[in-house]
Amino acid sequence: MDMSQFLAAGDFVDSGAPPVIAFTKSTVEGAADAGTAILRLYSTIRDSIIYDPYLSLSDPANYRASGVLALGRGFCIGKAALLAASARVIGVPARVGYADVRNHLTSPRFYEMAKTDTFIWHSYTELYLSGRWVKATPAFDRALCDRIGIKPLQFDGAADSLFQPFDQAGRRHMEYLDDRGTFADVPFDTITADFRATYPSMMESEGLAGDFQSEAVAETLGQPQADEKAR
Repeated sequence: MDMSQFLAAGDFVDSGAPPVIAFTKSTVEGAADAGTAILRLYSTIRDSIIYDPYLSLSDPANYRASGVLALGRGFCIGKAALLAASARVIGVPARVGYADVRNHLTSPRFYEMAKTDTFIWHSYTELYLSGRWVKATPAFDRALCDRIGIKPLQFDGAADSLFQPFDQAGRRHMEYLDDRGTFADVPFDTITADFRATYPSMMESEGLAGDFQSEAVAETLGQPQADEKAR
């Protein structure tokens, strides 16, 4: 397989952007090898970039590695692009992958806008390590996971790291439905066209005001009480 496309800078996986290069080098400084460097990048991007699906879904900056880095927050697509771009900076082939998922834990306001608990084009990163492609999902930061009772996703560089099917209370969390494959760069036009067809209200807005992390916490913590009342 020709790996050149998975090492070159893209429009959205913009590994040639100076801020992405600087971020990567400072994060991996002193790492003994590429594998150790990747683990550092994964945990840093997972936890230091706040997960925020309330951002505008029509703004290309929110899909671009350098844009997410500048903002310090992003949803799954932008965070996966940042991990892929950072991997390319250190010479590790990387691409972005997508799947449709059903998310059983989301904020009521986000659900009201989306009008569904199925989310299309959920993104992860694929990294070429030790002669094979492995999946890594840096979307949910540790602070959010702690609040909503989900173990932060770990990545060891050898096994695929995808969303857990259940939270720590045993409630269903994330369910994968359809695989959309992998790409050298974010297919922005295709994704946003599908978003406009599936989530017209969300695409018409400039994002949702408010704090997703606080609202997701409120819903999740309230769920056991609701379940108790139903018994």
